[in-house]
Amino acid sequence: MPDASPLKVLVVEDESLVALDIENMLEEMGCKVVASVPRLVKALELASRLDFDLAVLDINLAGEVVYPLAFRLAERGIPFLFSTGYGTSTLPPELSDRPIVKKPVAPANLKRAVALARTGMRSVN
Repeated sequence: MPDASPLKVLVVEDESLVALDIENMLEEMGCKVVASVPRLVKALELASRLDFDLAVLDINLAGEVVYPLAFRLAERGIPFLFSTGYGTSTLPPELSDRPIVKKPVAPANLKRAVALARTGMRSVN
């Protein structure tokens, strides 16, 4: 019998209204948001002790890039996707093939990016 437990998601987003929108979309998709954090330091701390299946990472967190967290998740084999309102030309080459959703985030685009991240498939917009 397939596992019916919801996908546990960490949301890392510095804009509170955007975070709330993403959280709501994820919950409508049947996911459980286990934490939502606006800053890199807190996200790094939570990522080391929290149990989650996937992360949604805003690339720019109040002027800090989220790449240290992305690399840590990649090392641990935890799927993630990026969300951004900016271009993606500054992504490190090792991260440039991860799923990306452009802001404003549309539910269908988030759903597709989550599915890509979960299956290990990678894409760029």
